[in-house]
Amino acid sequence: MHFQHSDSIWRDFPELAAGTLHVEGISSDVSVADAVARFQAIARNALVASPEGELAEIQAWRRTFSRMGLKPTQYRCASEALLRRFRKEGDLPSIHPLIDLCNAISLAFAIPIAVFDLSRIAGNLEVTRAKGDEVYATFSGETEHPEPDEVIFRDAAGRAHARRWTNRQSGHSAIRPQTTSALIVAEALHETAAADVAELVTALKEAIGVTWHVRPTAALLSRGAPRFALVSSGQAARSESL
Repeated sequence: MHFQHSDSIWRDFPELAAGTLHVEGISSDVSVADAVARFQAIARNALVASPEGELAEIQAWRRTFSRMGLKPTQYRCASEALLRRFRKEGDLPSIHPLIDLCNAISLAFAIPIAVFDLSRIAGNLEVTRAKGDEVYATFSGETEHPEPDEVIFRDAAGRAHARRWTNRQSGHSAIRPQTTSALIVAEALHETAAADVAELVTALKEAIGVTWHVRPTAALLSRGAPRFALVSSGQAARSESL
């Protein structure tokens, strides 16, 4: 299995920086409270200085959503939605240790992070333009079809695992208590995106290692090296050019 962005995505959004991690051996019977508190404190300090809508990371996604024909304040990227809720409520609900950790790091870096249960993905996963016949499952169990040309995460079976790029993930491949293997994707488009995504991946890799005592494999993706190949346990995932 491999994960990648299509050539058209790299062509249309050359400023994109992406980081990926593959982790096996996760469980739901651990605590990430200390790590979550640490990363939330970073986000809290950032929000004191300026609201989420003024952050360069969020403004870049707003511009991207506008280019995709979406109203940015109607369809917010995942990190903006999290920051907005965190600013208003002062905390985020606990869902699963891996999700709680990724959400906290997303808050700290203001960068969207998607987390997929690999057992629920058929074949390769690609960020690409939708044909319009893909199947998307909401968290409430309803079925939708993305709009033609909408940016989605599509697998080999024609299932959309995220709609409107970083706006909304599918309930079909959401992390659940029995999840043991996950793919994590972070994406950014602001001026310092490449450096910030690299720092985010390092932070997440270290936090996962400390929490689950496993060694995630990771890669930074670019137009020249757009593919992350996931292999079985005991081997290394790798980044490669097409």
